[in-house]
Amino acid sequence: MFKRFFFCLVTFAAFLFAENAPQAPWTKGEELSFRLSWGIVSAGSADMKVIPLPDGKIQFESIARNNGAFKSIYPVADTIRTISVGENFLPESFLQILNEGNYHKTAQIRFDRKQKTARLSDTVFVNAKRDEVKTRVDTTISLNGYEHCIISAFYRVRNMDLTGKKDTYFSAVSGKKRYSLRVIVHGKEKVETDLGEFDCIKVEPVLGDDGAFKAAGRLFIWLTDDDRRLPVLMRVKIPIGSIKGELTHFRQGKTL
Repeated sequence: MFKRFFFCLVTFAAFLFAENAPQAPWTKGEELSFRLSWGIVSAGSADMKVIPLPDGKIQFESIARNNGAFKSIYPVADTIRTISVGENFLPESFLQILNEGNYHKTAQIRFDRKQKTARLSDTVFVNAKRDEVKTRVDTTISLNGYEHCIISAFYRVRNMDLTGKKDTYFSAVSGKKRYSLRVIVHGKEKVETDLGEFDCIKVEPVLGDDGAFKAAGRLFIWLTDDDRRLPVLMRVKIPIGSIKGELTHFRQGKTL
């Protein structure tokens, strides 16, 4: 269940894209920390960072860990890193390192904007040391030119004009293919968290017609209705309840 939530959390990024967005507060650096829970049971944590690089590029990093009983039954330690470039924050590289129970995988994507291609490599390892390859699949797919990965688009969406919008369709690269995806804006709501009360915009990413992800459940995200667009709350509905991610800490600025 924890694995399913984190998959939905990072996959949210792939459903959203905005053109000509203004510069966001998080471009100077940011830290976001989330508490993950299933009902009243603590399930783990997730951290997301924005790291400005000297060459003008930006590194996005997302780390998820579970805890308590969940960790003893099915330990999870996942890391994702993306390097983006340009005012649209388009990714030039993507790295995903998964350690979930006995499953250990490294996935990489290299975006070639000039050739309009993305080279994907998925390697599954026998053990956590990654010293023995179990399977490896290399794929090259064509791009239309503006595809994001699951992390870069997460930050891009926080500058979208969501007012009055309903269904919007986007394109992103994830797994071994390019997806056509959409986002639904459900309107404005107030959300109470440990950080206080926030005026938010509730959005729902939808995975289109591809049945591969239907088991992931419905995902709702509450973004603050201000220029920060902080994701203060996320909730995934699953057959046996729901898993919640609540923002517990955030920090912005160059001195992170």
